Amino acid sequence: MERLKAITEDFLRLELRNAQPETFYVPEGKILTPAAREYLQQRKIKIAKGEPPEAAAESAAPEAPAKAPAPAAPAAVPTAKYRDHETGAFYMEKPEHMTQLCGNELVAKNHPRILFRGKLDSLQALVVLAQAMIAGEGSPKLIDDLGSVLDNLREMMRCEVLDEPYERQSIIGLTHQELRERSHNPQKFFGIKQMLLPDYSMGRDYALLNQIRAAIRETEVAAAGAFLSGSKCTRPDIMEELNRLSSALHIMMCMYLAGMYRKEDGRT
Repeated sequence: MERLKAITEDFLRLELRNAQPETFYVPEGKILTPAAREYLQQRKIKIAKGEPPEAAAESAAPEAPAKAPAPAAPAAVPTAKYRDHETGAFYMEKPEHMTQLCGNELVAKNHPRILFRGKLDSLQALVVLAQAMIAGEGSPKLIDDLGSVLDNLREMMRCEVLDEPYERQSIIGLTHQELRERSHNPQKFFGIKQMLLPDYSMGRDYALLNQIRAAIRETEVAAAGAFLSGSKCTRPDIMEELNRLSSALHIMMCMYLAGMYRKEDGRT
């Protein structure tokens, strides 16, 4: 059974449910969480460190005769369900302001990695919405390429939550190197000038692609907040993939302007 490193409010509520001591003694090597301290103060229970006086007196007293009864076994400490990722404190139930980072590890809902996951989730929703708006009217190839983008985003979410490396090497059928080449020289590959400023006259589908491109950039900023500490990056694979996804959307916008996403592309 896992021992408590921090004494939480949940533990105190269970421990003191039928008692109202004058003083609660915090054993050496343990701490009270802020919520636990506030709970004791609300019940007007004093807080002290060390052992209760009676326990200290018993430990200092001479050994009892051999026939003396053995002391009662200490009460079992309940097993905690969750652990605070930042402080190491344990919880019997998940507080409403916290969420699971991985396994039973809890963080506040405004933790940088949770903010990144929220941006990634919103980005996937934008891609699905764009596919729904294009379906039946636009190019099936464009819907398929958006599906490739969506697959990469979902894989990224899975790898981040499970703390696994991201290993996909292509988007919309292009390797990372091919994406870089086409993104840096759209005139050579598509006959399109470098990143034209979007305008409503370019069409709805072009505007949707631009919206997704901008959302990828926002997600990249959230990823930097989650995975960068000074010059150290804990998830360079995710940072690189977001950059490649941004390039992929730029390429798709160039392909759209070059007429490569016409509905009459022979597909149904």
